[in-house]
Amino acid sequence: MASRKVTKSRKDKLGNITHLCNPFESWSPRTTHDVIRDIENKLDSYYVIVDYQEVDIIVVDGAYGKYLRTDPDKTKKNNLDELPDC
Repeated sequence: MASRKVTKSRKDKLGNITHLCNPFESWSPRTTHDVIRDIENKLDSYYVIVDYQEVDIIVVDGAYGKYLRTDPDKTKKNNLDELPDC
């Protein structure tokens, strides 16, 4: 299983995350659908780094289906919504 560093995210017009990206990696961009499948099937894991802290990206079962988010912590800087656009 590869551990993939995410540095950017792509959002649709409603602000929903559609892709995760790292422009220096061959896997990028990756659709959220594919990332969810990767995580659930333990094919790959994904993470972000902010202020030298690594935070895992997890799959959450929401009211409208599955979505991605960072593990909850005390900062919003590592939220996928806050990443630069890719």
